[in-house]
Amino acid sequence: LVGTIQMEAVVSTQSTGSASFLGYVGLLTAVKQPLFTLTINERFNKEGGFIGIYNWIMGDRSAQWMGFLTRDVMTNANSYSEAKDMLMKKELLAPAYYILGGNSTGEGVVITRSLKKVEDVQSLNITEGRWYLLQTNYDPWEDCPFYDDRRTPGNICVKQWGQENFGFKSLFNVLTTKPNLNKLTVYTSLMSVRDEIQTWLQDCKTPCTPW
Repeated sequence: LVGTIQMEAVVSTQSTGSASFLGYVGLLTAVKQPLFTLTINERFNKEGGFIGIYNWIMGDRSAQWMGFLTRDVMTNANSYSEAKDMLMKKELLAPAYYILGGNSTGEGVVITRSLKKVEDVQSLNITEGRWYLLQTNYDPWEDCPFYDDRRTPGNICVKQWGQENFGFKSLFNVLTTKPNLNKLTVYTSLMSVRDEIQTWLQDCKTPCTPW
């Protein structure tokens, strides 16, 4: 049984909304209006979370759980640049992709993290034609495996819509079209740094790829 909950909190003039699981005290997907949006993607890496967990069990508490770091960023960062800095500097218990969006042109980044350092940073750059960033569960500089290439159809869908026509409707279409929607898809969230967060619990009906 999987349940999701959408939450909101208001502190001063800033509103924070998030999508999470019942009973989970970290954050996976959240928006801090009107400053930034943030979500996590799992990263498959040989230096995986089992190493971080082992170190944590053995008493090394220098690293953070990635969902707890997200919560700390949403609580303490007061700008896009502060959020980006926190996500790049803290040690983690597991590798991850952090996808961060801001409220100004060009403020959008995918941060590829290992346990102790930043492996790569992909940034929006309108003048160079990078008006969007697409991240699945594989390193951007590597080819996706043939059995789980969601990047190629995702890019095709985005480019078919085009920058001028892109919004919540087209983004939802990309995220909920197979194979981006598969048996491992739990929920889909759309976020606007100025307006809202919308979340749907997903169930990919058979026939549907397992990943």
